[in-house]
Amino acid sequence: MRHIYLNNAATTWPKPQEVPQAVFDFMTRAGANAARGSASERDLKSLDIVFTARARAAKLFGGYAKANAKYVTLTSNVTHSLNIVLRGFLKPGMRAVTTSMEHNSVVRPLRELQEQGVLVDVLQCSLRGYLPSKSLSEALLEKTDLVVMTHCSNVCGSVQPIEEAAEICARRGVPLVVDCAQTGGLLPIDVQELGIAALCFTGHKGLFGPQGTGGIIWNPEFAERCAPLITGGTGSLSHEETQPTLMPDKFEAGTPNLPAIAGLDAALEWLEKTGITAIAAKEEQLGRRLEEGLLSIKGMRLLGAAGDGTPRLPVYAFNVDGMDNGTLARDLSDQYGIESRPGLHCSPLAHRTLGTFPEGALRLSPGYFNTEEEIDYTVQSISELVNRRL
Repeated sequence: MRHIYLNNAATTWPKPQEVPQAVFDFMTRAGANAARGSASERDLKSLDIVFTARARAAKLFGGYAKANAKYVTLTSNVTHSLNIVLRGFLKPGMRAVTTSMEHNSVVRPLRELQEQGVLVDVLQCSLRGYLPSKSLSEALLEKTDLVVMTHCSNVCGSVQPIEEAAEICARRGVPLVVDCAQTGGLLPIDVQELGIAALCFTGHKGLFGPQGTGGIIWNPEFAERCAPLITGGTGSLSHEETQPTLMPDKFEAGTPNLPAIAGLDAALEWLEKTGITAIAAKEEQLGRRLEEGLLSIKGMRLLGAAGDGTPRLPVYAFNVDGMDNGTLARDLSDQYGIESRPGLHCSPLAHRTLGTFPEGALRLSPGYFNTEEEIDYTVQSISELVNRRL
């Protein structure tokens, strides 16, 4: 049986060969801790890998102070990043505004903070998954301390107007935190130009890095206003018993996942060479082909925007009349070797917005290493399964 991977919204696969090679090379040739050794050649190599990964991330996302690497915090994933920001900034009595298309990586921290006295307002998005700009403008007429929102839905691929949201927040003097888990490496974004307070990213999706990597691109002033989530050893100012306030050490206590960071650095270098424009163009082409094919299937109900030019990424969730999405996913895997993602995708609010809660939907998300032939085979396979049920 052949194997087709269409779950790139969860994690991209395969990775560029440079990525696992970098992880292997670090484990077998370097291996030293960063800033926790005797300044040997291996120690310095580890430091260089970490610094270079920061610098590449700052360059990609338009980091502050001319992409200064010290304003990049490296984390284990975007959930970790969002928790650092939300828990480090929001205090009882503060008001946070978010949207109804958020992943649980935003929703769950906010709900826990809500129990501690933070006011949380969720702005309703449209049935296609988009936030009307008027909604944000009206919400910020009340005193607001923070806006946090996703750049793109992991359920239906809807891309939110971050530039417009950033402008609205800037006019009101409200910090904007952006979850770019789905857009990092696909859509250009300049944190400093837009005035974003904190951009939270993950390494294992559009950046093509290993699982267990992520980060935050900080506005320096906003970083000063956030308390660290975890404190401990940093390899710096070891004579002090309190957490350093200097960046990037402030938010990076404990030994980092250096093999994964080496892989992330290699992935970011590959991304620079390949170009996000080229990657996005290919994925968009595959997405359009998949969309057209899905819409040709009888009983197909595709979530979100389809075929009208509305900004979106190639993340397609759907249901077929009379079919359970979990059963369809299992049949695609068992009978055709196609990997997908059924259910709620860790985004129950989004599914409520789209009208698919609690059953969820089946999601297909092609990536850069898929082919047109694989897309056609997938559409044909779904069509065959549907026709058997008729």
